[in-house]
Parts: sequence; C-alpha cells; structure tokens
Amino acid sequence: MENIKLGKYLFLEEFCTCTKTYAKYSDRINPYPQQPESIEAMKDLNKAIIDPIIDEFGRDRFELTYGFCSRDLKRYLDKKDPISGIKNGRVAPNLDQHLAHELNQKGKYYCSRLGASCDFMIRNLESNQLVDWIIDHHLPFDSLYFYGCDRPIHISYGPQHKRDIWAFTESGKPTKRGIETWLTKVTTAALNKGGE
Repeated sequence: MENIKLGKYLFLEEFCTCTKTYAKYSDRINPYPQQPESIEAMKDLNKAIIDPIIDEFGRDRFELTYGFCSRDLKRYLDKKDPISGIKNGRVAPNLDQHLAHELNQKGKYYCSRLGASCDFMIRNLESNQLVDWIIDHHLPFDSLYFYGCDRPIHISYGPQHKRDIWAFTESGKPTKRGIETWLTKVTTAALNKGGE
C-alpha cells in the first residue's frame, strides 16, 4: 500500500508517516487509511493542489509536516507526552479533513466535509508568499489555514470547494483579521467566475 503514488511527486507512505507523533510512536501506529475513498481523496488533493505547487517551487523545497491522520495516529495526537505533559498534537477531526473519508466506530465519517488535507511549507519562502501564490493561481482549495509566516500552512481539497481562509492568533483562535486582502481576492475571483 505504501508504494501508491498520490500524484506526480508524493507517495502514500510519506503522506501517512510525516508527523513527529508518528515517528515517536511508529511501532504502535498503523498510519494507513482503512477506506479506499480516503486514498482517492488524497490523490485528488495532490493533483489539484500539491502537484502545481511542487511544479512551481520544486520537490526539494517542499516539506510535508502533516498529511493523512489514521485512527491510530489520532489517538496518539490526543495523548499527552509522559515526560513533558504536553499534548502530542492538535486534531479537530470533525473540521480539518486530515482523516479524509475514514469512519468512526459508529460508521459515520469523522469529518462530514470529506475530501483530504495536509500541512506543509516551502523552504526559503515565507508562508504568506505561498498563500499569495495559491490565491493568485486560483488553486481550488476548500479550506486554507495560515498560522504565521514561518509556519506551515494547512490546505484541504474537498467537494465543497469553499475557498475559505482563516488566520490564527498566537493563542490558536481562528480569525479573519489581518487577511482581508486574501479574502477580497478570493471573493473577487469567485464573482468573476460566476459572471463568465
């Protein structure tokens, strides 16, 4: 399964094993999806968003920090490190699309928005410049989260194609403040597309 190519560049293995939490607990985590639809969603994300970005900036500059989140990985992200007492990571399975089309124990999708998402950065490029490029090139994202110029961005691709953008305060609260230029560009592009 790990040799499945998701697009022109990335393989399923990298997409499922790139987190620090997986590296720390890899002997206890099955990082791979259980639903074939999750793989298809990751392929769609790669073809629509990741491939054009790597085409532009180069494979050697692309750094994936968080891709697919399996049920096992979710469990460990929710746990606290026994030494530091700090949670291994943040996960919002009902919102962030990292679990793609995976089902919970009740047989319901973790995230009803479906699609797939990932977090990444481009080395030697501030993330605000990366967001500029994504918006200017009209990539069909669903949600984009901007955490700061020196942090990875989160981007998803799913059936809603909302092109919704959020920034986050230092305390982790979502805000639209400070990203008005991006919001205006996205709205203008949507209006222009609707008028064609």
